[in-house]
Amino acid sequence: MKRVARTDVVKAVVMAAAILTAAVLDAQIRGGPTAPATPTAPAGKGAGTSGREGAGTGVGQPVPSTAMPKRSPGAGPLVTVQTMRGEFIFETYPAEAPKSVEHVLDLIKKNFYNGQRISRVSPGFVVQFGDPLSRDLSKKALWNTGGSFKIVGELETSPKRTHTIGAVALAHDGDARRSDSIMYITMREAHELDGKYNVIGHILTGMPILRATQIGDVIKRVSVTQ
Repeated sequence: MKRVARTDVVKAVVMAAAILTAAVLDAQIRGGPTAPATPTAPAGKGAGTSGREGAGTGVGQPVPSTAMPKRSPGAGPLVTVQTMRGEFIFETYPAEAPKSVEHVLDLIKKNFYNGQRISRVSPGFVVQFGDPLSRDLSKKALWNTGGSFKIVGELETSPKRTHTIGAVALAHDGDARRSDSIMYITMREAHELDGKYNVIGHILTGMPILRATQIGDVIKRVSVTQ
């Protein structure tokens, strides 16, 4: 076997470090997400798991969340989602989507979301989680088809709570009344979804974590703060 000179090894290491640094800087410069060429509406069932590969920060180096801003007028309890990359926090809208918010908060109090994984990432569109099947990597083809099987039973929309960047809403299979545990966060304004999905909240802090999120990232714990 041919011996590799030490200087060649050093050069290779330096070059790899430079490439990695450039990639990180490029991700920071790009900042916010861009709209996908052909976006499709979020769906609780059959949405698939296609998403980006190799984006964001490495596991074990969480993106720090920023200081939490104040809740908007009329907002309800806060939900904290702790992932393997860091945490994000969203406020809820019980006044506009009472049944939807109550349903999700009840699941959180039962530790329903703990140990699940991010089940869908559509770059520049949505990040999605809430399917208990995502705990099983061998069932990845079925991710986004499960749930708690206790549906909300009602379409709850409001012109006050729309699909701005960071909106949190419930996914469904075509009928908002069958919304259940799966929720998504919009990474861009997606007002084409207004009136079709129950918006239950909005991200207050942690958008950098969401931009770094990848399919399969573990959700360590979800909790509620009144």
